Amino acid sequence: MRKFKDVNELVNELKPDNPVYCIRPKSIKKSTKFFKDNFPGKVLYAVKTNPNERVIKQIISNGIQDFDVASLNEIKLIKKIKSDANLYFMHTVKSKESIASAYFDYGVKNFALDHKDELRKILNATNNAKDLNLFVRIAISNEHAEIDLSRKFGASTSESLGLIRLSKEYSKKLGISFHVGSQCMHKISYSKGIQEIGSIIKKTKITPDIINIGGGFPSIYPDLNPEPIKNYLDEIKVSLDKLKLRKLPEIICEPGRAIVAESGSTIIKVILRKKQKLYINDGTYGSLFDAGVPNFVLPSKMITNGRVHSKKFTSFNFFGPTCDSLDYMKGPFLLPNNIKEGDYIELGQLGAYGLTFRTKFNGFYSDEIFELTDKPIMSMYDDSSKVDCLVA
Repeated sequence: MRKFKDVNELVNELKPDNPVYCIRPKSIKKSTKFFKDNFPGKVLYAVKTNPNERVIKQIISNGIQDFDVASLNEIKLIKKIKSDANLYFMHTVKSKESIASAYFDYGVKNFALDHKDELRKILNATNNAKDLNLFVRIAISNEHAEIDLSRKFGASTSESLGLIRLSKEYSKKLGISFHVGSQCMHKISYSKGIQEIGSIIKKTKITPDIINIGGGFPSIYPDLNPEPIKNYLDEIKVSLDKLKLRKLPEIICEPGRAIVAESGSTIIKVILRKKQKLYINDGTYGSLFDAGVPNFVLPSKMITNGRVHSKKFTSFNFFGPTCDSLDYMKGPFLLPNNIKEGDYIELGQLGAYGLTFRTKFNGFYSDEIFELTDKPIMSMYDDSSKVDCLVA
């Protein structure tokens, strides 16, 4: 992968016609080290967030050996990169064929479920294996999350009691898990989830071998500025202590966005300007899905490329290159008032889901990926980079 010092060097040298995706390995090193140093247990990387091989290898080189996988293809990817990686098949709805292949072909022992029929499926597909670690996922409130996952996954409290008792009969190790939702903006969601597990332990008289507090750890965006991640992890530690268990179970988590969001950005080119509307060469069908459907406001900056920037900033919204009117990003994206056709913009915080959601709709697709050594536009782990981005 070709390397550049920063986005200015990249644009000045390549003058790209297509969108360019940028990866910052130093950012990944910083975030993985933070979680390994501060989380009170084992850290699993959520592969779905960014499955790029260069990113995965960087995460592994920084000491994370365990992965939250959601499909057989993700399992194949990680095993190709690191054959002895420990995988957790945490999607609660899986085909029996995927379960069987995961277990027999790739040695996966960890499976999540939130329904008795999924438990039956896992047992049948593994020929009633005796070495399964089964994780019962419970539903909790996602009220502080930007993306709610509770409508789709998780057993209700009443359902979980029987499911936990049943799963314990068939598991080598029993886990209980929850997920606070994506981009969780308040640490109290984790304490509520842990309190719910405490309530279940009291009602079932079953202490799990593993507690999985899931993912949902936030990153920083111009309009979403969560408190420091360390505060979240401290809240988790305090809540675990309040369970007052004789022996604390193994604790695991599944960060994704908080690990890789800052590491990725996309360089786009302005194709047309209509007043405060910028038509660009990437969009919601490309690497900018987060800016469209969930309407995340991405940090943005105009790239110099020899141009003098206006000191006056204007709020813009974006339209992508496809013929679909859904290819729209509301923003607002604050950029110099004199921006025009042919100018380049860097959009940050795309290390999470930027590469994952790309399609080839209308034939618009770019796989130009380069490595940068500069800092991200915004960071939860480096306060000095926050000043580069203006907020509407």
